[in-house]
Amino acid sequence: MRYIRSAVLAVIAIFLITIALANRGPMTLRLMPEPLQALFGIDWEVTLPVFVILVIAVAVGVFLGFVWEWVREHKHRAAATTERRQRQELEKQVRATAPREKGGDDILALVEKS
Repeated sequence: MRYIRSAVLAVIAIFLITIALANRGPMTLRLMPEPLQALFGIDWEVTLPVFVILVIAVAVGVFLGFVWEWVREHKHRAAATTERRQRQELEKQVRATAPREKGGDDILALVEKS
């Protein structure tokens, strides 16, 4: 299994390196279009290789997907927490009411008690 995982990771690494080498050209990202830059006086821009922009875009997309799912599944986590607390409370009540005879049969102890 370890060899299969290593092989898959190697293939992914080769694929990513190939994409990076094929997309080395520079690309300029601007915060706003040029007419709006002149209007607002904001002329922020950065020039990066295309593969860096692709990696950043994928990382931001994955992060947003994780956050979206975490928020979406909040109700399930809250329900699980509530159920766990109820189960622990019920177990505590059962332990408090259970017969405390050592070495005896629990069912016989219940029958004798009634």
